[in-house]
Amino acid sequence: MLKKSLLYLVLVAGAALSMGPYLLTLNAAFKSKQEILTSQPWAPPTDPILSNFADVWGRYDFATFVVNSIIVAVAVTIGQLVFSTLAAYAFARLEFPGRDLLFWAYIATMMVPQIVTLVPTFIIVRELGLVDTHVGLILPFVFGFLMPYGVFLVRQYFKTIPASIEQAARIDGAGTFTILWRVMLPMSKPILGTLAIISFVNTWNNLLWPLIITHSESTRVITRGIAQMQSQFNQEYHLILAASTMALLPLVAVFLVFQRHIVRSIALSGMK
Repeated sequence: MLKKSLLYLVLVAGAALSMGPYLLTLNAAFKSKQEILTSQPWAPPTDPILSNFADVWGRYDFATFVVNSIIVAVAVTIGQLVFSTLAAYAFARLEFPGRDLLFWAYIATMMVPQIVTLVPTFIIVRELGLVDTHVGLILPFVFGFLMPYGVFLVRQYFKTIPASIEQAARIDGAGTFTILWRVMLPMSKPILGTLAIISFVNTWNNLLWPLIITHSESTRVITRGIAQMQSQFNQEYHLILAASTMALLPLVAVFLVFQRHIVRSIALSGMK
């Protein structure tokens, strides 16, 4: 009983630390500008207001930011699923000279901070004439250039699938793409769901690349839009927190949809 009590105490403390910032954001989103600056952070709003959310939508064209973020996040997620799956299958199942060396060289790029590759990536995008475009926001991530984790994740999962299943399919006359489409992918739904949610959340929360590559309202994503609400002489914390609350809602929805796949992938593969 004592061990269980200590375990649950640690779990509750961890949950409180994880949920604290989100609860503070939600609580402050219903406060006025004056109340945020004068009241305690955990104090509930004395007179909850909804005008903060209306002001964000009306003054900053928040709907455009949301639409742009959805377009970019969905496109990157689909690209990650397609290209990461193809590359992972090649690294896991196909035999070609230098396969393992090429794989580990590619995975080694995970150790390179993204900030190091931003300048050369920007130069490439600029030379292609894609600055301040949706394609410029999507292209560096859709092929896994800046997000190699997806290839590693799916490849490790493919390695856990018995090779005898693939050999049986080849005996029945199935080709490489048939095996990938009709054998490997149906068995890999948990890990693909995990990759989808990781790609979507990382793209949705990405600020640095949109901050560099975009400058007009028509291509501004939600993180860039929230960042512009804060200036040197105008600190509208009530609007920033209201916008942050609305930005969290799609992520919560995505997690609720895919949480079963995440738990199952951890149980099957043992990956964290």
